[in-house]
Amino acid sequence: MSLKPQDVCVLLKIVALGPVPWSYSQLAYELRMSASEVHAGVKRAMEASLMRLDEGWGFPDPAALEELLVHGLRYVFAPVRGGLVQGVPTAHAAPPLNRFLILQSQEPPPVWPDASGEVRGLEFAPLYKSVPQAARRDPRLYELLALVDAIRGGDMQQRIVAVRELRERLHSRTSKSESTSGVDNGSESETRTGEARAARGSRRAAGKRGEDGKETRIYSRRH
Repeated sequence: MSLKPQDVCVLLKIVALGPVPWSYSQLAYELRMSASEVHAGVKRAMEASLMRLDEGWGFPDPAALEELLVHGLRYVFAPVRGGLVQGVPTAHAAPPLNRFLILQSQEPPPVWPDASGEVRGLEFAPLYKSVPQAARRDPRLYELLALVDAIRGGDMQQRIVAVRELRERLHSRTSKSESTSGVDNGSESETRTGEARAARGSRRAAGKRGEDGKETRIYSRRH
């Protein structure tokens, strides 16, 4: 078993979706892949201990995925570069890094080759051929893919910032999943308790009203 570049795209798409149930057909449609490609990618990710399934769907292990993306990907899937092409900006030329980094270089930006792209730059081959189309559909996925490309092919400063931003996104999506089963349940319990108290108060108030609906005041005798 060996991971393929499209497997990384599948994992990043699941991260972009968040901790919610997904289907193979959904991922295939969003990523412009076949359902069989997505199924094989998830299987390889499971065999590599990058994720596990429960009741037909699952979420990547953020620590394992971070280790792969930060420390291994630029060696296993080194970027392929080319000449000037029309395409979609990636790495430091795309969100979110283009909001943080001020670049002094006059060199054209790295782009994924795409006939519908609006930027002319230096070819930076994507992890999978359908990445430009998938990125257009999902801004969160676009950011994740661009950060991964900055780690794969950026300079030291770009990689440092990209790693920081990638870690934040990987672990924030996981914390939301944990809060769903922890903090949110506590809030729900408090809400239910408050509703029960309000209901009891309403019943007490109703008991002090006559049949005609008018409130009857009850005075206690002072001793």
